Amino acid sequence: MAKILIKGNEAVGAAMISAGCKTFFAYPITPQSEVPEYLARELPKVGGTFVQAESEVAAINMLYGSSGTGTRVATSSSSPGVALMQEGISYLAGAELPCMIVNMMRGGPGLGSIQPSQTDYFQSVKGGGNGDYKTITLAPASIQEMVNLIHLGFDLADLYRIPVILCGDGMLGQMMEPVEFTEYKGRELPAKDWAATGTKKEREPNIINSLFLEPEDLEEHNLHLMKKYAEINEKEVLVETIDVEDADIVFTAFGTTSRICRTAGEILKEKGYKVGYIRPITLWPFPSKAYDLVGENTKLILDVELNQGQMVEDVRLAVNGRLPVEFYGRTGGMIPTAEEIAEAALKYLEA
Repeated sequence: MAKILIKGNEAVGAAMISAGCKTFFAYPITPQSEVPEYLARELPKVGGTFVQAESEVAAINMLYGSSGTGTRVATSSSSPGVALMQEGISYLAGAELPCMIVNMMRGGPGLGSIQPSQTDYFQSVKGGGNGDYKTITLAPASIQEMVNLIHLGFDLADLYRIPVILCGDGMLGQMMEPVEFTEYKGRELPAKDWAATGTKKEREPNIINSLFLEPEDLEEHNLHLMKKYAEINEKEVLVETIDVEDADIVFTAFGTTSRICRTAGEILKEKGYKVGYIRPITLWPFPSKAYDLVGENTKLILDVELNQGQMVEDVRLAVNGRLPVEFYGRTGGMIPTAEEIAEAALKYLEA
């Protein structure tokens, strides 16, 4: 199949349709508004349903209802909109309802800006709602990878009965790149015999709920969730590692920032330094074991993010003091150049 030049946000919509998404509920917000615009036009053509909700709070609760019927369902938003969805995401996790949530991150806190950012790492990875729960969190670095991860994300959601969040940013949503939409064969998935689809008097009714009034019951449910999360952590880690065993410096970054780090690394290579890269693709489960591959002679790991330091906390936990971990970031929608990142790295390498 030939590649097509497509805008990131429109590629999100096309990938959702090709992944079998049948219902989509959302409220427009920059810089992801083209996602609902695309699906408003295209989803009904394939027998799907698009609803522009009155708010992000309404949209996430519509996901709860649609997913409860066993339907593949999704939403998209940007940072403050996803913040409004946090209670609903906790409900979805508690009720074990699969769904896909796309967040094209923008600057914050508050309304912030409409410029690219990676400030929602904590919100997505640590769980922005109440209770002990996790959401699988995917971080693509290109539009092609974003398409592939949306396909995978729907399958992971159904396989583990869990909300899946895809964290892009304003750059990824607004840029255009060549993309190939190949047929995704998908994973073998269990039947959704838990769904509320009507009994026809042939079975007992399914009850979808996250309320447990007896503490013993809630603890049992939480332990069940923790067992599921442990399985995901064991089986579903995705990470890209390049030349980390004998590097002088290892860059670690996720999403579009990792692409700038690759160019910064080329600048350092021209100066004679050996450069490695670790790019988490799943932000949760976090690829902690990848950092064990970094050699003892590495002078530092430099974490680069579009925030004031969020993923760096998980990097430091993974490294556990074995090597220095430093941070470089820009915030407010400011995008560092490769030269700025290389200069920041040289301050440590030449110290």
